[in-house]
Amino acid sequence: MKKKSIVFAAVLVAFCAAGCVTTMDKPKTKVNKQQVVEANVKLGMAYLERDNREGAIRAFGKALEADHRSAEANQGMALVYQLNGEYERAEHSFQKALKSRSDFSKSSIYFSYGRFLFEREDYTKAFKYFEMSGDDIQYIRRSEALFYLGLTSLELNNKVRAVGAFERALGLNRRYGDPALELAVLSFEERDYSQAKKYLDRFAKNSRHTPRSLWLGIRIERIFGNKDKEASYALALKNLHPYSQEYLDYKTYIENQKK
Repeated sequence: MKKKSIVFAAVLVAFCAAGCVTTMDKPKTKVNKQQVVEANVKLGMAYLERDNREGAIRAFGKALEADHRSAEANQGMALVYQLNGEYERAEHSFQKALKSRSDFSKSSIYFSYGRFLFEREDYTKAFKYFEMSGDDIQYIRRSEALFYLGLTSLELNNKVRAVGAFERALGLNRRYGDPALELAVLSFEERDYSQAKKYLDRFAKNSRHTPRSLWLGIRIERIFGNKDKEASYALALKNLHPYSQEYLDYKTYIENQKK
């Protein structure tokens, strides 16, 4: 998140002594309040990364005591409530964050709220907020917002829009594995096996294999007749994820092939 540039008004030089003291005190108070909010929001986010929710609540609470309209502090409280499964409180805090003043781009709030809505399976509303954060060219997590825009599009049965979002996410960050895997799956479903392999190889280059990617790899390599690669994927799926649904699907697939 980048701070908006702060434009200072010109200051008159000639003041009486009392007027100068009063004029100098107000900006100092504002600066101190902003510093308190910013420091506690950063502290709260650090607590959240360590899953110290009580510490996060204390930090965000102090930030809100200094400025109850801080968008970032309200967002932080919403994230804590979301983690705790207190969805009504989370919704309330997100709404306050969306309506509050922000010293930063609100795209972070749009993205966080979009993920909250996605978790709640409110895909139509989530799409709107992922789209807004994904369109912000200055948002540092823009590629991630576009990835979620793609996932939401799939939930809304719009594969064309999903492909576009995943491709944009991959264009912004060529090392981002998640959209590459989604594109591999979609290409496989469309029977574009060469493209599916291309995207899966791209995923494997930048990410650890998952049960889903290994199972996809097995099917792709079988189509191309690459038995060694297929066996390598199958062995990894069996050894690393023996209790996954994908391994069960693989075993069923093999049994059906023998019939």
